[in-house]
Amino acid sequence: MRVSRSCAASDRRPGAADPAANPAGSHREIDVTLAVTVIGGGTGSFQILKGLRERPDLDVRSVVNMMDSGGDSGRLRDEFGVLPPGDARRCMVALSEEGPLLRALFSYRFQDPPLEGRQFGNLFFLALTKVLGDERRAYEAVGRLLKIRGRVIAVTWDHAHLHAELEDGSVIEGEANIGLRQREPALPIRRVFLRPEAQANPEAIRAILEADVVLFAPGDLYTSTIPNLLVAGIPQALRETRAKILCMVNLMTRHGETDGYPASRHVAEIARYAGRVPEAVLAHQGAIPAEQLAAYAAERSHPVALDPDAIRALGVKTIRLADVMSPASLVRHDPGRTVSALMELFDTLAPRRRDAAPGTAEGRGGAPVEVP
Repeated sequence: MRVSRSCAASDRRPGAADPAANPAGSHREIDVTLAVTVIGGGTGSFQILKGLRERPDLDVRSVVNMMDSGGDSGRLRDEFGVLPPGDARRCMVALSEEGPLLRALFSYRFQDPPLEGRQFGNLFFLALTKVLGDERRAYEAVGRLLKIRGRVIAVTWDHAHLHAELEDGSVIEGEANIGLRQREPALPIRRVFLRPEAQANPEAIRAILEADVVLFAPGDLYTSTIPNLLVAGIPQALRETRAKILCMVNLMTRHGETDGYPASRHVAEIARYAGRVPEAVLAHQGAIPAEQLAAYAAERSHPVALDPDAIRALGVKTIRLADVMSPASLVRHDPGRTVSALMELFDTLAPRRRDAAPGTAEGRGGAPVEVP
């Protein structure tokens, strides 16, 4: 089957051409054999989406957290009452097929007053929202401008704030405050929730229901990944979809969020909020240079311990351990290595067939097996 790549969220179902996509005229038709929906935030999803962008045989959709309250996104939220654009902007840049200049422009952060700390891309989102009078239209327009391969979808259009209840019963309000808390000792997080409640963007639900594989990207567990699962309608869609669920485990713990969490605890928390155990898990197995370990240890961040037996005990059928780390100075997932491992898992979880549309039962099959 053949579908055309869309540049932003729309009501188009897989297999139908999007006439608004790429209005400049470089519209292309590409064979697509697997629909992959990525759920996460901005930083963790960025590396994964960069790799998936290079796979024209995948129909990629990115469902993005909209609860950010820190940095420039948080300032825009407080000053102008708009939804924080930072995570969506990063995902769009990752999927952009535009040249490096435009991608660099949308990632540019001003260094000098009076705009010090402001992100050009975030300000562009704000200006376009004012011009068009609607955040949804602004997101679609930026997607077309950046010529993104796939779609970036806000998990919700409702304004909600993330809260965390700690082990002692106290509550912290705001994603930034949860992520940056400096309590000593850092009290474990008992649960996270939204106030007020938020309803899922119908496009996000559709992306989950029509997927062959739903991929939880790496990212801060309680402030980046799980907030998507707090939106009403998302857990239900994950329980109803026939897609296979694949969870990527973080490379490092995050002080104040996941201190001492092994891989199984990351997976268990996602399963807890999703209401469904993933069919597969991808985790890094490989050495991390000593100088990088020392730098992260200074921030009380440590490698996530692998415990595959405990992961299997949760009900996960497929575990893939691979060297997916970037050789760069920061401990990050390498787009190429990660996507190579993911493609093996995709083929195991949802063998691709060109005679079946993504999101249909005929396009899936095969029981998960252990991948060495």
